[in-house]
Amino acid sequence: MILASSPLAMAVITLMIAAGITTLVVPLVRRLGLQLGLIDQPDPRKQHSSPMVRLGGVGMVLGFCAALAVIWGIGGFGLLAPDRDQLIWTTLAGSLCFFFIGLADDLFALSPWPRLAGQITVAMVVWSQGVRIGAIDLPWLSGSASVIVLPELFSLAATVIWLVGITNAINWLDGLDGLAAGVAGIAAVGLLSVSFSLNQAAAGLLAAALAGCCFGFLRHNFNPARIFMGDGGSYFLGFTLAAVSIVGPAKGLTTVSLLLPLLILSLPLADMSAVIMGRLSDGHSPFYPDRRHLHHRLLRAGFSHRRTVLLIYVFTQWLAALAMVVANVELRFLWLALATAILVATVVVMRRRQMEETARKAARRRAHADKNLAACHHKHG
Repeated sequence: MILASSPLAMAVITLMIAAGITTLVVPLVRRLGLQLGLIDQPDPRKQHSSPMVRLGGVGMVLGFCAALAVIWGIGGFGLLAPDRDQLIWTTLAGSLCFFFIGLADDLFALSPWPRLAGQITVAMVVWSQGVRIGAIDLPWLSGSASVIVLPELFSLAATVIWLVGITNAINWLDGLDGLAAGVAGIAAVGLLSVSFSLNQAAAGLLAAALAGCCFGFLRHNFNPARIFMGDGGSYFLGFTLAAVSIVGPAKGLTTVSLLLPLLILSLPLADMSAVIMGRLSDGHSPFYPDRRHLHHRLLRAGFSHRRTVLLIYVFTQWLAALAMVVANVELRFLWLALATAILVATVVVMRRRQMEETARKAARRRAHADKNLAACHHKHG
């Protein structure tokens, strides 16, 4: 098959299949969730005001797995070396395990510590199967000294922290309609571009499937959302992004430059770090529920729900474009220029509209005050 001889064509097909299947399956999952009463009740910390099904991650996982199965069936994996083929299955198995940990929390409301223990255990198993940070590549240095090979214990610790950290960063980002799915989808497209620029077709297929299921889910999750992904969905997205970033920018099985995924995922990572430090400084647990996240701060600053989400989207796509420059992707400066233009234009338009809305509200308040004053004068006249 001609298509099966082109990794890029396989990636595009993978993305389209994942998006299509996710789009079709999610409404069925929502209907089943309503029938079974598996819903998320509103509370003061949450943005939704009515009960919502939070099993959307089921549809995303089905779309992701089905897309990879179709590509495998038409021989797309035949393009990969056997060791890279094995990394796809290892990543898929780890993603499913993280999904089931989150799904268990969605169904049975687990406490944070058993969930964390399960995540660490799965991450350790995945590390033992080759998805690992075995070395840190420092590209700004020259010569063999640019690669720092990590001892086994340090490799294990770095891999576990990376996989579990990214997973929970995406999970904590899932506070507004469409936010986690959109950011993960943009990050996946960035990793897709970087992976193909480094001739890493295995990671490219995984990133394409992930981007597809994210965009397919957004059809039902963008504000106003009709379904939530739940912890199952956010754990699945977070782990898969983290694993792809290890499998993808790798120069080999034991060498990885963390700079590229750190750039693409720096926004959720910075948000998670700031929230944890704030909670610890107040004497609370890192899992203490509050409204410290970036999206909460933007809402308090006066941004609407949709504008908050869109602002985080455009900043994420700018970071992904910056990562392309670092990775020497073809036409990288053109992509960075376009991303910068989009970011600046979005900020300018949002600021202008916010000022216009503030002016309209002030005018309405003045008109209301003038009306009350006139009524008072008429009454006492």
